[in-house]
Order: sequence, then C-alpha cells, then structure tokens
Amino acid sequence: MDQKKIAIIGLGYVGLPLAVEFAKQYAVVGFDINSKRINELQSGTDKTLEVSDTDLKAILASSPNEKTGLWVTHNSQAMAEAQIYIVTVPTPTDDLNKPILTPLIKASETVGELLKPQDIVIYESTVYPGVTEDICVPILEKQSGLVFNTDFFAGYSPERINPGDKTHTVTKILKVTSGSTPEIAKEIDDLYRSVITAGTHLAPSIKVAEAAKVIENSQRDINIAFVNELSKIFRLLDIDTKAVLEAAGTKWNFINFTPGLVGGHCIGVDPYYLAQKAIEMGYDPEIILAGRKMNDSMGSYVAQETVKMMIKKGARIQEAKVLVLGITFKENCPDIRNSRVIDIIREFKTYDINVDVYDPWASAEEVKHEYGLDLICCASQLQAQYESVVVAVSHKEFLELDIAALKSEHGVVFDVKSLLPPHQVDARL
Repeated sequence: MDQKKIAIIGLGYVGLPLAVEFAKQYAVVGFDINSKRINELQSGTDKTLEVSDTDLKAILASSPNEKTGLWVTHNSQAMAEAQIYIVTVPTPTDDLNKPILTPLIKASETVGELLKPQDIVIYESTVYPGVTEDICVPILEKQSGLVFNTDFFAGYSPERINPGDKTHTVTKILKVTSGSTPEIAKEIDDLYRSVITAGTHLAPSIKVAEAAKVIENSQRDINIAFVNELSKIFRLLDIDTKAVLEAAGTKWNFINFTPGLVGGHCIGVDPYYLAQKAIEMGYDPEIILAGRKMNDSMGSYVAQETVKMMIKKGARIQEAKVLVLGITFKENCPDIRNSRVIDIIREFKTYDINVDVYDPWASAEEVKHEYGLDLICCASQLQAQYESVVVAVSHKEFLELDIAALKSEHGVVFDVKSLLPPHQVDARL
C-alpha cells in the first residue's frame, strides 16, 4: 500500500502505544483535546506508563512534516493532511450504566470537518454493534459533505490493550480488523499487519468486529461473576476459595478466573453496551446483567463482611479507623478509571467509619478530582493502629508493608486479591 499519513485521535492508554508503533514506519499526528496531556507527551513523559520515556522521546518528531515519527498536538487542524484517521477515545457509561457516546460523537465531528476524498476513518473505541455505521458515519457525512463508501470509507479494529501489562503489549496482541468494503477491509488489515507482529484477523464486517470486542469482556465479566458468587458461598461454608480454585484448576479444561472487584474502562463497562443494544432490540439480557449485578455488589460486600468481623473481634465501628490499600482498578497500574474500590470506601462511610487510602501507583491529584479523596502520600505516614486493613489492590509494594503492625489489637485484615499468605489475614475472597 502507498505510504499514508496517519492521525490518531485520543492519546490515552490505547491511542498512545498505537501511535508510537505506527510512528516507527509512518508519519503520525497524535491529537488529544487535553492540552495538559499534550504538554506532558511533548516533554517526553507518559504518566500512564504504557510507553517508557526513552521510547517516547526517541519517536517524537521535530516537526509535523517528517516522513516517520510522532507529532503530538491539541490543534485538530494539524491532522488535515492525514489520509487515515484512527479514533481511540473512551466510551464510558453514566451513573445509570447507560453508554456515553459523546466522546465518540465529538471525535467524529472533528474528523468529519477534515475529511477528504478517499480518506479512511477507523474506530477502535469499544461500542455495541452498529455504532460505527449507524451513528459515526452519518456524522462524518454531515460534517464533510462527502458520501460514505464513494468518497470516504470506514473500518473498525477493536482495541485490546491491557493497562499495565508489559507482556501483552499492542504489537503482541492479535488484532481484529474490518472495513466498509472488501477493498478497504484489505487495506486496513494490511495497515495493522505492518506493525502488529502477532498478526491480524480480518472480520467479514464492521458489525462482526464490533460484536467480537464487546463479547470478549462480557465473557470475562460473567466468568468473574461466577467465581465471585462462589467466594460468597464458600465464605459461608468456611472454605478457602483460592484453595478450591487451585484444586479445580488441576483439571486440563478448567478455566481459571479469580474473584475480586471488576472495574476499569473495559470489563466493568462493555457488558452494559451490549445489554443496552439488546434492550433496544426488545431482548432482556438476563445473564449479562446478572453478572454485572454480582460484580457491582462486591465492593459493598467486602466492607459489610469486614464490619461483621470487626464486631466479632470487639472493635469499635463508629469513628473506627480503616486503611484501604489501593485505589487503582488493577494491580501495578496507575489507572483509576471506574475503580470499584470506591464502593468499599463509600460503604464504610455509611457506618461513620474513617477511611485512609494509600496507593503508591495512583496520582493524588487525579484521585481527588475523580473521587474527592485525599491519599496518604507515602508508606511512612501509615502510623495509626487501624481497626481494619483492606488490601483492595494487589500492588507489589504492599508485600513490603508490615500489615500486622498497622492493625490494632482487635483489628482485622481483609485481603480482596489473596495477595498475602493466609496466616496474615482474617478473610479473603
């Protein structure tokens, strides 16, 4: 294929690693509406830690006119010369778990104003089947005045980034691709194949690719909901869930999942996108929503069970001091989006319990903005004798803490992720 200029809209956990890989072979313009994010990247730093400062600085272009390299900007006009636009903006849900397509719509409007004949727009944001062609494409047509599949084309290639995973990086994850015509589908597949060493899978249609993405995380969500329910049952039976899963895992076809909080920008969100579309079509998605209900209940469950243990040990409840270790949505990662640790904290506060939160990976500024919480800044400040310690996230740094020294005489430890040895905790999922 001819060497084309690529524009990537959205430079977060998904967009930046992809932009860096493409920039090794192509001229890439990375666009983000967040000027603070652009300034950070221009200085050669990625606070998401998905790209090392060394790799980022090495790929940054000195001007937007270089044949390869990454030029980052918050000026949308800098993308005007691109022939391929890749949209990687977030697709969250609201407080009622309804899909929020506003970032996708705004991105489509921005791209539509720049579209030229023969341009291709590829979406990577997780959506329900039909969003690309039924919602995004009409916006592109309206903004550009061009005709879909005559003047410009579209594709969908779902992102599969796993934040914080340094093994399954963007080039090592097989990529699903699709296009609005057979010829464009082949061109899009060739484009991704040029940088994805793991290879690609060309789906027969955009809707198939959209559906494939949304069920990947729905499937994981349902499986985790199953083991979360098991953990509740086994707790009543006084059986160690981790030990049960290890024993069952000795069978060759047993699928290993572990209980815990289910948050983040994918697993805790994507099932609602599929459920919403199903409901619009007149179908009530029982299993998907049952899984979501179970997983959304786990934060309050952990807090309630902790309070019960505190009462049994004679600890005070009102004005008790509790330490929650971790606020990010997963271990060894700074991403706090849709973290369900907040559910534990909020449930504790209904009992008038004072909660301290310590997380060496999270940004105190972001946590304050997102959740209104003040983080304990460093481990040396953890001096108090807590009535309870909840290990909510399995950051490696927590293995270095003296948990026993942090709890009071009647204190309890609830290890949500089974990070610590069994003899050091009072309960775990």
